[in-house]
Amino acid sequence: MKPAPATPATTTAVIIAGGEARRMGGREKGLLPLRGKPLFAHVLARLRPQVHSVRINANRQLADYGAAGVPVFADDEQWPAGPLRGILASFAHTDTPWLLFVPCDTPELPADLLARLAAAAAREELPVAVAHDGNRQQSLCLLVHRDLQAALADFVARGGRAIHRWLATTPHAVADFADMPAAFVNLNTPDELAHANDAT
Repeated sequence: MKPAPATPATTTAVIIAGGEARRMGGREKGLLPLRGKPLFAHVLARLRPQVHSVRINANRQLADYGAAGVPVFADDEQWPAGPLRGILASFAHTDTPWLLFVPCDTPELPADLLARLAAAAAREELPVAVAHDGNRQQSLCLLVHRDLQAALADFVARGGRAIHRWLATTPHAVADFADMPAAFVNLNTPDELAHANDAT
């Protein structure tokens, strides 16, 4: 049975902030300042109008993330490290049929991210949709129906680690964002963050 289309009321967004941020020198990337507020707060502001609620997946400084007034949860350590660990943990901390995943370092996310992903999933009658910026797939800008929890857990249990490899094994829809590739620019290094701050 195909899932009912995703809507704001049936979707929880999860900001993935649980990585080690090696290219940021190990500093907690989501909490680094951009234009006077933490990087993750920009992502949060973009998501809040689009969904039922927002959660944050983080493994350090959880109280600092929680100060934004949204629930925060850590990875489930039964799974290997990486973004898929945070995604798998998210199913236990949400109760909506659909989950929208985004990284914590993409502060200009589209205001219609959910709408376009949901439309793509509905058009293809599939339980997964991923964003494409016209140049490449944005694998962590992902809409997933919770019915896929078991399949994702099985992929990880069999040694899978990368989201793009899971998508390669899973029928998925692609949402076209070629008209706004800058919306998916992520800030991975101190120089990129400094440049973004200098541009304001």
